[in-house]
Amino acid sequence: MANLGIAEYPGIIMIQSKEELRKNTEEVLARNIVRELTESVASTVKVQEPGLADIVVEGTLDEVHEYFVRNQWTDGLPIIPPTLERVQAFLRFTDRKPDDLIGVLAPENRESTIWNVAVNGVMAGCRPEYMPVLIAIVEAIAEPDFHLRDAGATPGWEPIIVLNGPLVKELDFNYESGVLRAGRQANTSIGRFLRLYMRNVAGLRIAPGSTDKGSIGLGLNVVLAENEDVVDELGWETFAGQRGFGRGDSVVTVQSALSPTIPIYSAGDRAADHLDTLVEIFGGTCAFWSHTAVRKGKYFPLLVLGPGVAQVIARDGWTKRDIQQHLFEHTKVSARALEQHAWQIGFSEFDLHALVERGVVSQAYSQSHDPDRLVPAFVKPEWIGIVVSGDPGRNQSKGFVQNHDQAPPISKRIVLPADWRRLLEQAKRSQ
Repeated sequence: MANLGIAEYPGIIMIQSKEELRKNTEEVLARNIVRELTESVASTVKVQEPGLADIVVEGTLDEVHEYFVRNQWTDGLPIIPPTLERVQAFLRFTDRKPDDLIGVLAPENRESTIWNVAVNGVMAGCRPEYMPVLIAIVEAIAEPDFHLRDAGATPGWEPIIVLNGPLVKELDFNYESGVLRAGRQANTSIGRFLRLYMRNVAGLRIAPGSTDKGSIGLGLNVVLAENEDVVDELGWETFAGQRGFGRGDSVVTVQSALSPTIPIYSAGDRAADHLDTLVEIFGGTCAFWSHTAVRKGKYFPLLVLGPGVAQVIARDGWTKRDIQQHLFEHTKVSARALEQHAWQIGFSEFDLHALVERGVVSQAYSQSHDPDRLVPAFVKPEWIGIVVSGDPGRNQSKGFVQNHDQAPPISKRIVLPADWRRLLEQAKRSQ
C-alpha cells in the first residue's frame, strides 16, 4: 500500500512505568494517529527495476562494488560481479528455464526465479556446480509455511541450512572440525548466498527504516553438513531420513536458528552421562524460549551432536528417536517461569490453562494450578532435530534454539540436471 501512514508509539513499552504508558498512549500515540489520518501525502513513484539481462553498471571492480553498496545489493562485503558470462555458467547446472518462477517472497513481494538465484549465487562467491543446492534452498524458503515474511522480526533469527546426501562429499562440504566456521568454500559461500538472496529478492535489509528489525541478531551463515559416515557406522537415521527422504537423496533443510547454547562438553562412557548434560544445557537453554513454542504449539530446536558423543550413546543401544524422547520427557520448566518470560516479551495474556482448553497444547500443561509445577519445555519429541556433525576428536555438542513457527524446518530434495556427472567432471577439471 503506497504511503501507508504509521503512528509510532515512543519508547519501549515493556520497560515503561504505568504513568509513561498512559501518557504515551493517550497523548502521543493518539496525536500521531490523528496526524497520519488527516495529513496529505504524495503518491509513491514506482521504481522500474532492471530486466533479467540488463547491464546495470560497467566499470572497475571497485566501481562495481561501490555501485552495489549504494543500491544496498550487498551485505557489506565485496561481491563477485554477476556478469552475463558468469550467470550463464550457473544456468548450465540446471535443466530449468531462467525465467521459471519459484515463488513470490515477502516482504517486498518480488518474484523468485532461476535467473536471480544464479545472479545471487555468483555474487556470494559460489561455484556454478552449487546451483542445484541453491535452487533447493530457495524452494524451501519460498514455501508459505516457512513464513519468510517474519524473518525481520525483533528476535533476530537466522536461517540455518542442513545438508544431507551424496552431494556433501561430491561438492566438498566440511562436516567435521569447525563445521559452522567460515573457511570451506561450499559451506561458507552457500550460507552467504541465502542471506544475500533474502536481502536482494525478499527485501530484508537492516538499513534504517527498512524491513529487518532484528534487535541484535545471530550472524550464522554457514551450511551445516551431517557426517553420514558416522551415522552409517552407528546404524542411525540421517537428519534427512528422519524427515522422510531416501538414503541416496541429497536434501537441504532450512529452518530458523535463534541462538546457540554454550559449547556442550559431556564426558563418560555411558549414554546417561551425556544425556544428563544435554538435558541440562541444551534443554535448559531452549526452555527459556519455550513460552513462544507453547503459545504457538510449534517448536523445532536443533541439536548438533558431536560424533564422539553420538558413538557413546549409540553403544548403549540408543537411537536418535530415543534421544528425542529422553529430551522431551526430562526437559521441564516451571509454569511460573513460562508466564514470566512470556510477559517480558509482551505476551501479557499468556495463560497455559486457556491454551490447553483451545487444544493448542496437551493436558500436561494444566495438571494443577500450582505456579511452580513443572511442564514440558518441548512440544513434541519428533520435532527435536538431531544432526551428527563437528570435530570427531572432541566431546563437544551444540544446540540451537528455534523461533517457534517462524521458519520451521522445510526440506527439499536437490534436483540435479540430466548430465550432472559430465558437468561436474568438467567443473573439477577446470579448477
